[in-house]
Amino acid sequence: MWNIPNLLTSFRMLLIPVFLGIYYLPGSDANFWAAFVFALAAITDALDGYVARKFNQFTKFGAFLDPVADKVMVAASLVVVVETYATWWISIPALAIISRELVVSALREWMAQIGRQEHVKVSNLGKIKTIAQMTAIGGLIWEANTFVVVTATLLLYVAFVLTLWSMWEYLRAAWSDLSQVD
Repeated sequence: MWNIPNLLTSFRMLLIPVFLGIYYLPGSDANFWAAFVFALAAITDALDGYVARKFNQFTKFGAFLDPVADKVMVAASLVVVVETYATWWISIPALAIISRELVVSALREWMAQIGRQEHVKVSNLGKIKTIAQMTAIGGLIWEANTFVVVTATLLLYVAFVLTLWSMWEYLRAAWSDLSQVD
């Protein structure tokens, strides 16, 4: 159970309270260090999947914990981003991203229960969305300068569009099962 991917995922879970603690520290460097911790968490997300695939180190524990760690980290970071910017043009895409994570997680769970999980596997579209989303969130947390914030906001909207698109694709793939009358 305690292989490298699972250790990386567990480390990512431990980074969540560290990220939040640093984010709320007073001082001008807090945002940089919070963004750094967030980036470290994002890197462990990519790395744990790579190592699991490369060395065939898949476990049931990892299959459970990895998506939980991802969603909690994204939700925690988007909550502080929404709090910081306190504007509709940040709140709406943030809410859509969090909502999509809930919808797709519930859909995957339900599809697994009926033995059809292969229809809602992680797609390349979802991976591109994740890259845009993590980069956007990191930039919005860092707040280094206007260029970083504007670029991160634009990337947030790329992630927002990809979020809606990928959710649509997952729902479309499951629609024949969802629309069946018992």
